[in-house]
Formats: sequence, C-alpha cells, structure tokens
Amino acid sequence: MSAAVPTDFVRGRVRTGMSELDPSELLPSNRLQTQVLEGDVTQIHRGHQYASTGDTFIIGETTFEVTDVTERTLGDLTDEDARAEGMADLEAYRQLLSRTHDDFEWDDASGVVRHRFERQ
Repeated sequence: MSAAVPTDFVRGRVRTGMSELDPSELLPSNRLQTQVLEGDVTQIHRGHQYASTGDTFIIGETTFEVTDVTERTLGDLTDEDARAEGMADLEAYRQLLSRTHDDFEWDDASGVVRHRFERQ
C-alpha cells in the first residue's frame, strides 16, 4: 500500500508539491508586485487560497517563496498584519478594501487566507 500524496486545494484545482506561480495569481496588481519587490509587502490576505507553502514566484529577477498559508477571519487581522500588507494600520487597510471592492462590508467573521512570502 503506497502513502497518500499530500495535496492542497487551490482556486478550484488540486495541486501536489511545490510549483512556480505567475505572480499576478497571488498579487493582482502591478502596484502590489512593486511593493513586494521593494520589501514593503510581505503577506497578502485573499478570499481564497491562491498558493501553497513552498510555492515560488518571480518578480523581475527576484524569487520569492510562500512560507505560510493560514485560514483566518477578518476579525483576526491586526495593525501588524496591515503593516505587512503595506498599510499604516488596520483602519487604513479597511478603507482600502472598501475602496477597491464593490459592495464590500467588513465582517469580523468573514473567512480570508493569509499568504506570507519571503525573498530568496
């Protein structure tokens, strides 16, 4: 009997092992990718899981590795999380989400997925 292959459910598909991502899958704007490259953003919360721990992506000529993927709620977010996403504090982060997402209303119970990454 063989051992089961570990899998992750990512954006509607099952993935096995590590892979190289297109950075726009995880980081949906050029501005955000630039902030990651400059070291101002070291994590992003998204509504779904877009990467797995160990996945890599390249911006310019710099490789980044996803180091942690964690399910959370909006109520779990802190000022520290907001700063890791390039914002001054949690209130600024809330305002950004309201401006960039139509019909967005902050609900502490809403599920999100934190993706942390590091420059390699």
